[in-house]
Amino acid sequence: SSKDANLLSKEDTFAVFEKYKPTHVIHLAALVGGLYAHMGNNHDYFLNNWKMDDNILEASKKTNVKKLVSCLSTCVFPDKTIYPIDETMLHNGPPHPSNAAFSYSKRVIDLQNRKCNEEHGCMFTSVVPCNVFGPHDNFDPLHAHVMGALIKRAYEAKKNGTTFEIWGTGAALRQFIYNLDLAKLFIWVLREYTEVDPIILSPNAEDEVSIKDVAMMILEAFDFKGEVQFLTDKSDGQLKKTASNAKLRTYLPQFQFTSTRQAIKETVQWYIDNYHTEHIRK
Repeated sequence: SSKDANLLSKEDTFAVFEKYKPTHVIHLAALVGGLYAHMGNNHDYFLNNWKMDDNILEASKKTNVKKLVSCLSTCVFPDKTIYPIDETMLHNGPPHPSNAAFSYSKRVIDLQNRKCNEEHGCMFTSVVPCNVFGPHDNFDPLHAHVMGALIKRAYEAKKNGTTFEIWGTGAALRQFIYNLDLAKLFIWVLREYTEVDPIILSPNAEDEVSIKDVAMMILEAFDFKGEVQFLTDKSDGQLKKTASNAKLRTYLPQFQFTSTRQAIKETVQWYIDNYHTEHIRK
């Protein structure tokens, strides 16, 4: 974690790799945030993510890591495209302007993976999860992704007897993956997946839900009975980015994803149970 090394520093990154000498690496380090965090910090998001990614890939190559799995995001895909998107479309056009810098920095990982494999024989690959949430998420309303931010606002609205606010119209559609499901898939990729090409890790396209529906599921989990307001002057961001999991299904046709409703219920309960502990990033 960042407590072990400043991954923005090449020296620190190489030092931590030399210290632990990992044979397999799952690269999750990133500067990330919700829609509004990205919109106001595109330059920093590109520069810092690119530095971390380059340092980790170079350190992995230098120390002969047997396998490196890096994490991308469905936001890296083109804004103007046909749906559902799949792994072959990654570089087919510019991403949505709201998170373009982060998206381009993550696209570079795919290019580096391919060139490291072609020129040095490295087994470097990447996964592309959809919107991730669950216990231990970031719940800071300004820096969290949509699920964490909504859970935080719902908790505060119920506790204080105030209006629950949803930024935007709620019309945007998203696929969500429970972080416990994603963890299982990461282990499978690390052990079994042998392609350099990225693989999308996402529930089925028909499991896509609107932000409005997600908000209602959260309010149901909190048993919230108060007023709900949509702040329609706020941006919805990218309205749709439906991803195909057809490639994943060829490998794991029977994998069972936790339903969004059940995952929200479990996450809300975890948040309530841990609200006054150091486990909550709020």
